[in-house]
Amino acid sequence: MSETVLQIDVENPAEIYGIADKYLNIIKDMFPKLKIIARGDLIKLIGDKEEMSTFEKRFDLLMLQYDKFGKISEETIRAIMGEEGNNNVEKSKEKDDVLVYGRHGRIIKALTPNQKAMVEKSEKNDLIFAIGPAGTGKTYTAVALAVRALKNKEIRKIILTRPAIEAGESLGFLPGDMKEKLDPYMQPLYDALRDMLPTQKFLSYLEDETIEIAPLAFMRGRTLSNAYAILDEAQNASESQLKMFLTRMGKNSKFFVTGDITQIDLPKHKKSGVVQAERILKKIKGIEFIHLDGRDVVRHKLVTNIINAYEKEDN
Repeated sequence: MSETVLQIDVENPAEIYGIADKYLNIIKDMFPKLKIIARGDLIKLIGDKEEMSTFEKRFDLLMLQYDKFGKISEETIRAIMGEEGNNNVEKSKEKDDVLVYGRHGRIIKALTPNQKAMVEKSEKNDLIFAIGPAGTGKTYTAVALAVRALKNKEIRKIILTRPAIEAGESLGFLPGDMKEKLDPYMQPLYDALRDMLPTQKFLSYLEDETIEIAPLAFMRGRTLSNAYAILDEAQNASESQLKMFLTRMGKNSKFFVTGDITQIDLPKHKKSGVVQAERILKKIKGIEFIHLDGRDVVRHKLVTNIINAYEKEDN
């Protein structure tokens, strides 16, 4: 007799269970060897181990279907959770360029050659540097990879961090406590996560620290294991700060470092750690540097022209 608990990542579990548990009762009838108890977003399974394994594989596929289309039907449940579900499980293992299905079935995937390179290199390397101007999707792609890894249970935690340096501003003059000071600065990370996770699930992940968003200084002294860690705006990390972050890497972890070396806000006496890192780390196996440019911009078309104009002026 085996026992396990599954958690479903939806804002409203009734969309999976059906009205008056209609869908849930259909699923129960399909798995007579299991006792299935649903409470909120948790499903407890008790019974035959082999049957439980089959249930989990098919249920994962059912949730993928929900993520993709934002809804499921009785027909979908019978097709996926029934006997023919085994064929669907095998098909689901085929290569798919979708990184994650976001809220309301939104498809999130790498759109440009260098974004695709980030995805490909991340599969073979544990430390990726993605360097390029604003709007090239560096952080968004990295966050999507982290969310995918969390959903696939490849890691237990996502850690998103930034150096606490503002462009021309000081955190000390902003109102509120430390969290209130940092929240506006971390907003791009919150926005990306809200695109990819149901609101309540995102909030629960923040509450139980499955997802942690913190300034870079808070990483000191820690070992980050079974985690996906992303250092955003890394051009504003000093050489010693970046070294500190990179040496936090623990077992079963992937680290992403994203930044734009054309927008360094460090004091003149401090050098950016990203510039040093590329010089001394680029030949180490397991570390990849990817450079994004105007061709990777996924914002308004004028952003590409603006970037190119500034590059021309700098040159």
